[in-house]
Amino acid sequence: MKIIQEKENLLFKRKEIKYLVEGEKTPSRDEAAKIISDNFKSNLENIKIEGIKGKFGRKTFLIDAKIYSSLQDKENIEAHNKKVKK
Repeated sequence: MKIIQEKENLLFKRKEIKYLVEGEKTPSRDEAAKIISDNFKSNLENIKIEGIKGKFGRKTFLIDAKIYSSLQDKENIEAHNKKVKK
């Protein structure tokens, strides 16, 4: 596991991270959020996984993630794509 890029975005109150992980299979978004949470000592609710990229035949995966300072900041900035059920 290795940090490729870590950028502090003060305007949106978040850290933007590119993180390299090794494994036999591609981690799910929940597993990726858990890995980021454990390594950066942040709350799972404050993490947004942008994407998980892997190349064929390799056992390394690049995780793009954003860590917000609070859940309120995350909810205000991130788009809500799912419709609310009635």
